[in-house]
Amino acid sequence: MENLLNILEEKLTPIAVKLEQNRYLSAVKNSFMSAMPLLIIGSFFILLAYLPINAYTEFMLNTFGADWQRMFTIPNNISMSMMTVYVVVGMGNELAKSYGLDNMAGIFAALASFFVVTPMHAFAEEGLGIGIPLGNLGAAGLFVGILIAIIAIEIMRFTDKMGWKITMPDSVPQNVSKSFSALIPVALVIVFFNFVRIGFEQTSYGDVQTFIFNNLQTPLTALGSTLPATIVVLIIEGILWSFGLHGANIVGSVMSPIWLTLTAENATALAAGDVIPNIVTSQFYNNFIKIGGSGATFGLCLLLLFAAKSKQFKALGKLSIGPEIFTINESIIFGMPIVLNPIMIVPFLLAPIIMGVVAFFAMSTGLVPYTNGVNIPWTTPPIIAGFLVSGWRGAVLNIVQIALSAAIYFPFFKIADNLAVKQELENEEEVQHQMDAVEA
Repeated sequence: MENLLNILEEKLTPIAVKLEQNRYLSAVKNSFMSAMPLLIIGSFFILLAYLPINAYTEFMLNTFGADWQRMFTIPNNISMSMMTVYVVVGMGNELAKSYGLDNMAGIFAALASFFVVTPMHAFAEEGLGIGIPLGNLGAAGLFVGILIAIIAIEIMRFTDKMGWKITMPDSVPQNVSKSFSALIPVALVIVFFNFVRIGFEQTSYGDVQTFIFNNLQTPLTALGSTLPATIVVLIIEGILWSFGLHGANIVGSVMSPIWLTLTAENATALAAGDVIPNIVTSQFYNNFIKIGGSGATFGLCLLLLFAAKSKQFKALGKLSIGPEIFTINESIIFGMPIVLNPIMIVPFLLAPIIMGVVAFFAMSTGLVPYTNGVNIPWTTPPIIAGFLVSGWRGAVLNIVQIALSAAIYFPFFKIADNLAVKQELENEEEVQHQMDAVEA
């Protein structure tokens, strides 16, 4: 087992480090993290509009009338339904800063480029002129936004490298100088994407969004929504954690756009009263796989707290239970430890896979409703999280999963606990021998 771990560490660690340090993946991850408060707030408004409590629904209907849900869907429209706009802003900012460019110019260039290629709709019959439907700013435009932001900043970097910018005298105020300095790069970016827009209008696709959606986003989300792909992701995440690398961050930078797109599709379907389409989403991953954090360690934490015989494991259980309730489990991963621990790596890899399979089966058979697209914080405690995204049956599933997590970890925990007890006894005997020697 140790030889296998050494081989995997030797082969995978350099790859994982490169992924974690990749400029573009880092920008994607940081952009989503920056936009997350808005996405969470928007999701809570959707939850308030479709809270699975009949008494609440009847009260709101009787008090505010048939259109009462609109009070909550409007805030959701300017958050979840416009997620691509916020991600593009974040991407422009992150990439511009990473290259040492003017980050405000990067934001404006990325955002303007996205709007240039985004198809618009004439609302002449409503007397509103031309506008962009929200559908083009939400999940459907996410991959377009990411690609556009990357290309826009790369064009700016190229023009900066070539020195294609207007340089003002030192006597000119800095804010004015920066504006003129960004004039040529931003103009070239917009001209480039305007030609891209014109080019795609001559094709059968009609626009960039349709092309990317059909040929990139749809295949990726279809693959990311499958159970086998989810299992592969969980294995990779677990292996990375096993070597002390933050597997969730590395995997999340790749999978977050896919899972958040699937989440948004569920939220849109819920708001429209349609059938919710996706099992695998951000909520499925966060709230029905990571029960207690990476490795689904909630059951292990309960074992440490209530079943451990070694002093160190009892102390670790008391220390970890608070954070564990909010799915923060680094104290267990590094304190037990699970990292580079051949005994504990096995259940650490196995538990999330079993959680995923059980949850997928429960939802695909109708025992538990699909997640409703409410993008609750990943720190939401289990059971509460299950209720918020899948109703009372989701809460029951979380309870079952916590018990299952404890059962999976138990035999490996006992081995580790017995070894810890043995080591503590040996240490006590060694200390006693030293004291006896001193007294003699």
